[in-house]
Amino acid sequence: MKEKELFTLAKTMYGEARGESNLGKQAVCHVILNRVKKGGWWGNTIEKVCRKRYQFSCWNENDPNKEKLEKLTLDNTGYLICIAIASRCLAGGLEDNTNGSTHYHVKDLQPAWSAGEEPEVIIENHVFYTGIA
Repeated sequence: MKEKELFTLAKTMYGEARGESNLGKQAVCHVILNRVKKGGWWGNTIEKVCRKRYQFSCWNENDPNKEKLEKLTLDNTGYLICIAIASRCLAGGLEDNTNGSTHYHVKDLQPAWSAGEEPEVIIENHVFYTGIA
C-alpha cells in the first residue's frame, strides 16, 4: 500500500464522515474498499475510486470540504483517527460493517439512485446499499 493511497482513503473518510463515530468512519472506508474490489467504472485503486468525479462529494470542485482535505496535516487528530481506521481496514482488522455496500447517502437526503432500493444497513447518519448498478 502506497502512503498516498492510505492518505487519500483517510482524507475521503474525514471529508465524508468526520462527524461520525469510528463505526461510521469504518463504514465509509469499507464502501471505498468495496468499490476498489469491484473495479470497473469506479476504477481499481483507492486513488481512482476516491477521486472519481461526483462520487464522493468532499472531492467535488465546488465543495468547501475539498480545500480542507487538501490542507490536512498529521497534527489533525480527526485525520489521524481516519488514518488509523483506514490502516486497520486495509490490514483486514476491521470487519465490513456495511455487508458489502458500494453506495451510501446521508439519512436526510434521498438521491435519485436510491429510489425503490432497500437499504442494507443504517449506521448513524448514513444509509448503505448493496446491489446498486
